[in-house]
Amino acid sequence: MSAFGKMSDANSTLAKATRSIIPASTDHAFRLRKLCVGIVSFLAASSINVSVASAQVTSEAVPGEIIVKLKGSGKSLKSQAFLGKAVSEGGLAHKGSWTGLNMHHFKVNDSRPVDAVIQQMQADPDVEYVEPNYILRRPDDTEDGEAVSMAEVRAAANSSSSVASSSFTQSNAPVQFPQAWEAASATGTTIVVAVVDTGVDYNHAVFADSGAMWVNSREVPNNGVDDDGNGFVDDVRGWNFAYNSNNPMDDDGHGTHVAGIVLGATQNISAYPMSPARIRIMPLKFLDSNGMGTTSDAVKAIYYAVNNGAKVINNSWGGGGYSNALVEALNYAYNNKVVLVAAAGNSSNNNDQSPTYPASYPIPGLISVAATTDLDNLASFSNYGANTVHVGAPGSGIYSTYPYNTYGRSSGTSMATPFIAGLSALILRENPNLTAYQVRELVFSGAVPVASLASKTTTQSRMNAYNSVQAAKSAVASSSQPNSQASAQRAPAAEAQAAGCGLVKAMRSDFSGPGSGDGMKQLTFFGVLLLMMAPVLIAMRMRRQAAAAYRRRFPRYQIASEVKLCVGDRELVGSVSSISMGGAQVNTDAWLDNGGVVAMVIKSPDGREEITVSGKVVWSEEKKRYGVAFQDADTSSLNSIARWTKSLMRAS
Repeated sequence: MSAFGKMSDANSTLAKATRSIIPASTDHAFRLRKLCVGIVSFLAASSINVSVASAQVTSEAVPGEIIVKLKGSGKSLKSQAFLGKAVSEGGLAHKGSWTGLNMHHFKVNDSRPVDAVIQQMQADPDVEYVEPNYILRRPDDTEDGEAVSMAEVRAAANSSSSVASSSFTQSNAPVQFPQAWEAASATGTTIVVAVVDTGVDYNHAVFADSGAMWVNSREVPNNGVDDDGNGFVDDVRGWNFAYNSNNPMDDDGHGTHVAGIVLGATQNISAYPMSPARIRIMPLKFLDSNGMGTTSDAVKAIYYAVNNGAKVINNSWGGGGYSNALVEALNYAYNNKVVLVAAAGNSSNNNDQSPTYPASYPIPGLISVAATTDLDNLASFSNYGANTVHVGAPGSGIYSTYPYNTYGRSSGTSMATPFIAGLSALILRENPNLTAYQVRELVFSGAVPVASLASKTTTQSRMNAYNSVQAAKSAVASSSQPNSQASAQRAPAAEAQAAGCGLVKAMRSDFSGPGSGDGMKQLTFFGVLLLMMAPVLIAMRMRRQAAAAYRRRFPRYQIASEVKLCVGDRELVGSVSSISMGGAQVNTDAWLDNGGVVAMVIKSPDGREEITVSGKVVWSEEKKRYGVAFQDADTSSLNSIARWTKSLMRAS
């Protein structure tokens, strides 16, 4: 069972549910949903406790989904052949790809067990690795006490009573954040911290009044155009990978609480009026309203964070098995000098013996965080590991933000992790040229030894913000950092399938006769392949960055008309659902690689006229659809489209 499995104490679950009863000052729907989730968890723990171990195994990965990494370039004919065969004859549906990595996300269309498909594909010499699409989740942190309204917090902040004003302190552990704030430079680089989680309530007054939320200044809001060419339309606030939208609003509460701790590590979030934020928080939602997500979405979120300027990524989640795809994403972040912080888990487990991912990946810039109490004891729920868990941070009864302008306390390694993320941002604010590895070493060297962590973490220490920030001021930035030890783990090859994966075996077996040398085999293979694959070359690059991103520059109109795509010597009939001076939305089974050019014959709405125009296949990240952008169209064709659209309805 994953170290992020549900806590087994049914009474704790029931208490969590009853504490979520709707306060008058909170949003009713949010509190009611929290109550229902708690009740369901309680009933599940009470009625099916006997079978939870076996259920955990079967639910650990998304049914029928796999992630495949091919060797070499995704532009190579060999890779295109594999992908085309996988979809046309291998019984797989393509769900997406990662730009430049030759990594692809598939769903098995038939009833074959995923394990069998993985074993078969792994035997292919062109496959670097193949794995399930693991399920990930936020830990089942424990809420401590009733939610508190904004009015109550602000009244206490302005109270002359020291007891009232201190009642909303994030933690009473001696981690010296206020002293670190005083020691910090008055000005510095604004560091972006990506909170990869359930989303963030970006409307919460703590974030809105302090200006703490990251804004993508390269994107024009709500114009339906991917202005910055990053593959995401109108991603002004970040992205919601769980539901594929530009709205990363929190519908669970976990991400908002985590984000409040990150901000609270850099300033007092109970003060009123709020001070201007020293950092920015980038909300990236990949966990749904039940706190569940997938490896494929986590990988997308991490790449987005790095490519859009985050210097720290907070990962208060975990689960699944060792994921090569996730390792590649985290290594990408590390190689770009991004600090990675991960929760050690809430199951009282030894991570040295039972690894928890992503916290247990041996990436030099990753910090695995255990939870401690105000008295510097290791929290009873916290995972530990003398070799794999690095440092302790407060994680018991932590006060922070919740959605709808409320506050509350919660316990878990999810709460300890953002303290380290916030501290990392403070360190980088003082010295922005430090590598991820150097930031981690400054966190470790500034930490204070405590007895409870002597045999539980590598540093045997609990964080101290003041020590680390002071040390950052005089640290000399390095231009290099240690290489990561985390790498792809290729599974053992399946038994004797000399022709490789069954998906491509049929084509290869034709060229295994006597007297055919390796070079001739390959040449003949590609020659026949060109003839076979012309109508089925498919686009496997959903995340084209910048150059291939489709930007809408012309009004679009609804149309229902036949279209013929001429691919090689084949004509493929499909339909056009919308059209503009810039291109058409095509619905056809002939999905071609981004950058592929096709010839199109389009009929007018009344069927009396036809135009022939060449087009370039492009992918819309927002709509999850392919289209054809008209390329070097002649004036007569464009005039025809302009005439047709005068009587058509505008398309959304």
